Amino acid sequence: MLIPLVQAIGRSGKLIYLLIFLIVGFLAYQFFTKKANTTTIEYDTNLIQVQIKNVGKLVVTEGHFAEVLTYKDKKETYIPGLSFDKKALVVINADVTVGFDLSKVTYDIDAKNKVLTITNIPKEEIKISPDFKYYDTESSTFNEFTGDDYNKINKIARANLLKKIEKSTLKTNAQNRLLSELSKMLIVTNSLGWTLSYKGNVVKNDKDLELKIIN
Repeated sequence: MLIPLVQAIGRSGKLIYLLIFLIVGFLAYQFFTKKANTTTIEYDTNLIQVQIKNVGKLVVTEGHFAEVLTYKDKKETYIPGLSFDKKALVVINADVTVGFDLSKVTYDIDAKNKVLTITNIPKEEIKISPDFKYYDTESSTFNEFTGDDYNKINKIARANLLKKIEKSTLKTNAQNRLLSELSKMLIVTNSLGWTLSYKGNVVKNDKDLELKIIN
């Protein structure tokens, strides 16, 4: 009777050790598996942040425009038919840049749900650097050219140049370069199994990028 009892206790002890070993092994597996997932998420997040940093640069397209205008101003008098006139032929050559400062792009990273949300994309910045040349300038003693005249000419020339810029391909080219840079973020998120979002809309491909961000 004594010997079987001892054997039974021995076997039960081995069973307990086996159970303890299995429990420890399971907990170790869970621990290391969870650790690996966290590391992967951190890696994905860091990679996305690096890509955004690489994209965050100034995208610029340049163009040159010319404008010719005739400026006239008439100062009436109380005497019918008598006025003091001034005029000038003005030739404007302007270097124009249209750019997007992508360092101003703001975003939110939801690592838990693997979603990168672009919260803001800056408007294009249009810079006009005009060079004015005046020809056939005529004025009178009672109506000479002043700073106000030059300011008016500058304002008129700028307005006309902006109209030309709108009709040109300059803004379109700048937008295409913007899309090219932002598509790099789309490629990274897609390759990592993340989702790119903008203003509550999921961006799945380049077409979505153009429709949701440019338009």
